[in-house]
Amino acid sequence: MSGLGESRSSKDYISHHLDHLQLNLLNFKWVDPNSTDPVPFWTINFDSLFFSFTLGLLFLLLFRKVAVSISSGTPGKLQIMVELVIGFIDKNVQDMYHGKSKVIAPLALTVFVWILLMNFMDLLPVDLLPYLSEHLLGLPSLRAVPTADVSTTLSMALGVFILILFYSIKIKGVSGFIKELTLRPFNHPVFIPINLLLEMVTLISKPISLSLRLFGNMYAGELIFILIAGLMPWWFQWILSVPWAIFHILIITLQAFIFMVLTIVYLSMASSEH
Repeated sequence: MSGLGESRSSKDYISHHLDHLQLNLLNFKWVDPNSTDPVPFWTINFDSLFFSFTLGLLFLLLFRKVAVSISSGTPGKLQIMVELVIGFIDKNVQDMYHGKSKVIAPLALTVFVWILLMNFMDLLPVDLLPYLSEHLLGLPSLRAVPTADVSTTLSMALGVFILILFYSIKIKGVSGFIKELTLRPFNHPVFIPINLLLEMVTLISKPISLSLRLFGNMYAGELIFILIAGLMPWWFQWILSVPWAIFHILIITLQAFIFMVLTIVYLSMASSEH
């Protein structure tokens, strides 16, 4: 068993790695994960917020550095990487978004890179950050993968959902948006209740599917790493953890890509005038 779990049973080790670092906003105290008391309403997962904002800031600083020092001569490795990512995102936006907007391409770029960076936190050794936080900072728990927290993925999906409503009303108008909900798929006043029910389910399922798909895949990937570290001796873990990490690179990249693609597609549908 790994270093953090030597003094814990496998059950306690796994539970410890699945506990968030929660902050009670009423008294600014860390919530004890071992306490049986109910968690207060005004509690946030501080670790998810911290790593989300830190990785978002890293994304902005890297891309700003390239934008400021961009050269038409022989580009550096970082500039080549950024140009490849921007070209890749731009091509996908041109293929899938048929309207005109200055927001969609930057939004798609932000969604893809930000989620990709958060997903890549899952490739860090499972004991590294929890061990440092516990022994150096005295924190009760820590989870380093923001996208394995459903509150993070749901927040991002709700942001996309607000944009869907905004573009739907902006392009079609309030009356057009209402007609879209009440006169499809059956264009007759008699079927308005049925149409409204079907379209509301379709509309609400978009942010739910966006958030739960990303959360489910990242939570499962994180859990497999924890199970490997918690149930096997340290000298045997690499036999399973290394192949899983290599395969997981595909998953974390694919999940960022899927979230970006669905964001573009949903906003393209919302921007259609017909």
